[in-house]
Amino acid sequence: MVGGGVPDLAPSAAVKIFSAGTAGCVADLVTFPLDTAKVRLQIQGESKASLDVQRARYRGVFGTIVTMVKTEGPSSLYSGLVAGLHRQMSFASVRIGLYDTMKQFYTRGSESAGIGTRLLAGCTTGAMAVSFAQPTDVVKVRFQAQVRLPESGSVKRYSSTFDAYKTIARNEGVKGLWKGCLPNIARNAIVNCSELVTYDIIKELILKSNLMTDNMPCHFTAAFAAGFCTTIVASPVDVVKTRFMNSVPGQYSGAMNCAITMLVKEGPTAFYKGFVPSFLRLGSWNIVMFMSYEQIKRAVVRLQH
Repeated sequence: MVGGGVPDLAPSAAVKIFSAGTAGCVADLVTFPLDTAKVRLQIQGESKASLDVQRARYRGVFGTIVTMVKTEGPSSLYSGLVAGLHRQMSFASVRIGLYDTMKQFYTRGSESAGIGTRLLAGCTTGAMAVSFAQPTDVVKVRFQAQVRLPESGSVKRYSSTFDAYKTIARNEGVKGLWKGCLPNIARNAIVNCSELVTYDIIKELILKSNLMTDNMPCHFTAAFAAGFCTTIVASPVDVVKTRFMNSVPGQYSGAMNCAITMLVKEGPTAFYKGFVPSFLRLGSWNIVMFMSYEQIKRAVVRLQH
């Protein structure tokens, strides 16, 4: 990202990739319960049966968390965490770690990049990251969505993270692991552009205006703004992605069919289900991730020298 104040030694692409993946894992560890609550709120209403049950079960993000702890135990909030960490190491490392490299690629080495170049770089790294990390995202969503109620005798879909990979590949084919890849590419192109470009531009403006130096308060401000903008723009695609990836084979013919079904059966507001947990999660995730990313990146550079 852009720098300011006393210039640090420039980190290499490898340092940025490692720092981004590590920071993504740190952010996931902190915010994972909010992400799980978001998924549960997004998928409720998929059928009348589940709607009747879940209306009584989930009421708001914190109500969802409390209900899950009471009915399924505290560990349910971290269901799918292993797949989530797999996802960040292969996903955040590419989409965030290679962002600056892509900017320089499109500007042919120039440090001056317009908003069009930044958007193009964000779209590129977002699409690249999905192609690597889609199976981990599918497994994470499936784990977060499965309800474990001892009194109902319900059976878990998957016993472990690696069992999920194997079961999905066996029952749905290898393409099942890339289920929802196209809506996920669309989502992450939007998320990456909103997240990285907003952070990049706001940080640059703060530093150029001398409002702050290139330190943690600056990173916090830019990250908070990036999280808010991203939530507004990405929520509709995120809900469709979650519904489609969690669906059983044959439930939807495709992502577009999933979106149309939601619109017809539940109305336009369905696309903003789980908005509050999405914002709480994306806002807090961005703050933890970008602040961790900047500090890890600097620490690794200092260790190198």
